[in-house]
Amino acid sequence: MDKRKELKVAALENGTVIDHIPAASLFHALRILKLDKVNNQIYFGTNLHSEKYGLKGIIKIRDRYFKNEEINKIALVAPTATIIEIKDFYVVRKENVDTPEIVENFVKCFNPKCITNHQAVPTRFKVISDKGELKLRCHYCEKITTKDTMEFK
Repeated sequence: MDKRKELKVAALENGTVIDHIPAASLFHALRILKLDKVNNQIYFGTNLHSEKYGLKGIIKIRDRYFKNEEINKIALVAPTATIIEIKDFYVVRKENVDTPEIVENFVKCFNPKCITNHQAVPTRFKVISDKGELKLRCHYCEKITTKDTMEFK
């Protein structure tokens, strides 16, 4: 008797696949994209085998395409992610996320004394890479926000 070795998931007719998410970042990506609050059909998997990364996560969401700001959020928590857009069962766009140089108005500064936490000033950060880890330097207070202290608006 043959044993089933794969789990098959229906192909998307229209929507987006976010592939190559670091396994440890999958639930963070779901939260920052607020996918726990949408009515779209969503498949996700974590700790899946990946030839390239060892383990990975994947999100498939029906009838949803992401804006640039949302893709920048993905790049901050999953810089290895690939965005695949599908229309009528065909891949119409496939690209790796690019880490932005500047992040504006969607990450909160972790410094409670920063002007952005007290006045109607939009946040602005320079993205820096320190030994492979992404960090954000606040334009106003120059404090460094790390992945552990990163809070999305």
